[in-house]
Amino acid sequence: QVQLVESGGGSVQAGGSLRLSCVASGSTNIAAVMTWFRQSSGKELEGIAGLDKDGTTRYSDSVKGRFTISKDHAKNTLYLQMNSLKPEDTAMYYCAADSRVVYWANPGAYTFWGQGTQVTVSS
Repeated sequence: QVQLVESGGGSVQAGGSLRLSCVASGSTNIAAVMTWFRQSSGKELEGIAGLDKDGTTRYSDSVKGRFTISKDHAKNTLYLQMNSLKPEDTAMYYCAADSRVVYWANPGAYTFWGQGTQVTVSS
């Protein structure tokens, strides 16, 4: 089992920045693939940034160039640096993990999820 706890959400004005954190505990060796998802009100979960165990990063078109995913392996912590935030980035943000996935942005591929952290961007 893997436990994931997100933090770092909050309210920010458009153009601002936030850094989200996701601390993994338990059998962290299982969390080889880690991905940030978000869900806006009335919308489906959207995979926005993924990190494979070999260091490969993937981004959705909606955040590419503005968000950066990274991991501190010593701290078992996944990060999401979010710059140039827009009102449409407002959502609940979740981190997810699994040992391997076929398609990184498919939420159904992940076994372990955090409880989420809210990000609100005002115009």
